[in-house]
Amino acid sequence: MQTTTIEQDTEQDTTDLVRAAAAGVPGAWDELVRRYTPLLRSRTRGFRLQEADALDVAQATWLRLAENLHRIHTPEHLAGWLATVVSRECIRLLRHGSRTIPADEPLATAADPRPGPEDVVVDADTCAALRTALDALPARRRALVAALFLDDRRPYVEIARDLGMAVGSLGPTRARTLTELRRLLDGAGVVA
Repeated sequence: MQTTTIEQDTEQDTTDLVRAAAAGVPGAWDELVRRYTPLLRSRTRGFRLQEADALDVAQATWLRLAENLHRIHTPEHLAGWLATVVSRECIRLLRHGSRTIPADEPLATAADPRPGPEDVVVDADTCAALRTALDALPARRRALVAALFLDDRRPYVEIARDLGMAVGSLGPTRARTLTELRRLLDGAGVVA
């Protein structure tokens, strides 16, 4: 029975605190931040964000609360509301990238999009290993890989007809071929 009274007091306290913050009572907002910051931190930790990104997400969440504080009709559910908002902010951040370059910064500081010399060498080695692995496949499987991945996209019916295979066998044959290619590339030391 004691727990119910404490929970009711906490709900009433949260209701009063939200109303006080919405009314601009000094200290009410600070108390909301003090009380619910651990919740926000635990949610952002679950998304494994860098510290700066986690702080940005928390700030965006507090901004959403400030914008919507007068619309909170059930203050006792504030913890759930904040948890939902912080999760959505984390997802938004992860979808749209964590950082953007401000427009007034010079583009000279941006990384050169062209591959460096080491990338060119690694790509050439990978291509050579792939060609060797493809050459080790039976002719029919090489033709299937070429038809599926190297040529323009063509319908399975057309590929099956050209290779003299049943349409239903293309998928399983492709799967076996890719498994064999992975085995050959692993044997050659190519990391996928």
